[in-house]
Amino acid sequence: MTLKITLCALVGSAFVLGACTDPTSIDNVASGDPYGSTKQGALIGALAGGGLAAAAGGKSSKVLLGTAIGAAAGGALGSQLDRQAAELRQQLANDGITITNTGSQLIVTLPQSITFATDSFTVRDGLRADLMRVAAHLQRYPNSDVQIIGHTDSTGAASYNQDLSERRARAVSSVLAQGGVPQGRLVTVGMGENQPVASNQTAEGKARNRRVEIVIIPHV
Repeated sequence: MTLKITLCALVGSAFVLGACTDPTSIDNVASGDPYGSTKQGALIGALAGGGLAAAAGGKSSKVLLGTAIGAAAGGALGSQLDRQAAELRQQLANDGITITNTGSQLIVTLPQSITFATDSFTVRDGLRADLMRVAAHLQRYPNSDVQIIGHTDSTGAASYNQDLSERRARAVSSVLAQGGVPQGRLVTVGMGENQPVASNQTAEGKARNRRVEIVIIPHV
């Protein structure tokens, strides 16, 4: 009987919250719903909270409490992401920078064409001001982890691309640190040519693959 009530509570929560959100939307703010991540976070948090309570053998009242607590935590996380995404879009001057709100993290994508010269890992002077704005933003939201991930296309030796991606990630991280972000929050990763977002068979695809991503992962 308890199991049936638990399942009903979880399914009911999913339907109630699911009516408020589109879980297939990747960038909720850009899609026209400024509270999309808040709603999606509440849904995910509710299901996670209720599921954990159920897995622990909780009674229906405990499952409902877990669902409510999870919804509150997930909603707070989503609200923070929505707010950060909106602020970054307003603050960054370069149209080439994109901000993707996945519902659990923000990805600030810096195309190689505006960040580095060919085969270089020195950040262009024209981009430093925007990176300083990102650094100031990160200081206003200290409850987040930051990953800086370098990517290349498949041109040339894989070992060279791996090294270049690592150097570029460290270069962007260094500018953020100069802007006041504590080094302990910054993790750099080089992916080389291993995570393309487009085909390496075309010039356009290669250009999209050459990038550095600043991944902001909030926690509450």
